[in-house]
Amino acid sequence: MQRPHDDDTTEYFRLYTAQAPDGDILLTLATQIDETLGLLEGLDEERGNFRYAEGKWTIKEVIGHLVDTERIFAYRALCFARGETAPQPGFEQDEYVAMGDFAKQPLSEIVEDYRLLRASNLSLFGGFSQRAWDRHGVANDSKFRTRSIPWVLAGHELHHRKVLQERYEL
Repeated sequence: MQRPHDDDTTEYFRLYTAQAPDGDILLTLATQIDETLGLLEGLDEERGNFRYAEGKWTIKEVIGHLVDTERIFAYRALCFARGETAPQPGFEQDEYVAMGDFAKQPLSEIVEDYRLLRASNLSLFGGFSQRAWDRHGVANDSKFRTRSIPWVLAGHELHHRKVLQERYEL
């Protein structure tokens, strides 16, 4: 699948698509599972509740945010691929994280949720035809082409993994 064009998504999300490596984007998404799990391997609950500064998310919240974003964007991809014409709502990431109660969930369960969700989304994406990838829809009052979504997800994950490595010292 070709890298999305500039008009396939918004300027904000092009920041993420630009971070995704060239090549087979579905293979990139599959590879990210092991890379991200490796980064989180061995973390205990205390470390999972660590935040590097006042007002910043904990490690659990960062992973929970990745899960929420993955779910929302996969649903958008499904809607667009199936020709849905109704606009999809946006979401406020800070409100989703605040309402996620991730501190009450075991880190291992949040991580497993990520693993299962990414595997499920790879199955979903693997079933899309070229026509489905070329369809578009509207989310958060902006036009998206289905093919941009895996690139957004890959770049978004790379962005947050870099933050985990640099600011959380993982």
